[in-house]
Amino acid sequence: MDQLNLSEAEWRRRLTPVQYHVLREAGTEPAFSGALTDTRADGIYRCAACGNPLFDSADKYESGSGWPSFTRPASTDAITDHSDANHGMTRTETRCARCDSHLGHVVDDGPPPTGLRYCMNSVALEFRARRTG
Repeated sequence: MDQLNLSEAEWRRRLTPVQYHVLREAGTEPAFSGALTDTRADGIYRCAACGNPLFDSADKYESGSGWPSFTRPASTDAITDHSDANHGMTRTETRCARCDSHLGHVVDDGPPPTGLRYCMNSVALEFRARRTG
């Protein structure tokens, strides 16, 4: 996979202010505010910054957290995980493997088969419906 390395000025031009805050400054959108939280259509969730395929709708579930949640990434090389000790807690941050943008966090309270909950910011994702027929 080709890495996408842009200057922060270029990221600011490409992203909305809210996307920039979440994707480049590791911000968090308010719970239940994202456009993709309740999306149920069949398709692929991609990185809003670079288009990298991140999650399949088949692995999305309703976690009750207020953010889109998935049991696993679309592929083993779609994301990277990083230790995050901000805000007085230790968590695992999830970033896009292609452009290193912050997506959300992964926690170990998800359903089978993985037991994981990839809790993503809706604004960090772009949904593309799967074509049928």
